[in-house]
Amino acid sequence: MTLLFKALLGALVVVLIAPLAKNRNYYIAGLLPLFPTFALLAHYIVGTERGSEALRMTILFGIWAVIPYLVYLTSLYTFVGVMRLPLALSSAVVCWGIAAWLLIIAWRRWYGLT
Repeated sequence: MTLLFKALLGALVVVLIAPLAKNRNYYIAGLLPLFPTFALLAHYIVGTERGSEALRMTILFGIWAVIPYLVYLTSLYTFVGVMRLPLALSSAVVCWGIAAWLLIIAWRRWYGLT
């Protein structure tokens, strides 16, 4: 049942993005994916299954996880001026992946996690 709830919540966000992208305030469609839909679920699951200390660590990692998203947005902003949209999006996702990978490596070194 919880898996179905998660899928419906994610689908609701996607359904809301489409009309927002078409109205005169189209830029708000860029804010909706940042609504903490999945963060709420992740924090609830970690908090109930692993406890408050693990939840605090997850929250701290989430704060640092903004960096790969910033890399994605910055690279996409640059790429859309010089590439076709599908290639720009793909390239920005690759940049996000590299930044996320580097973040995970750094996180493990800083906190001694394996």
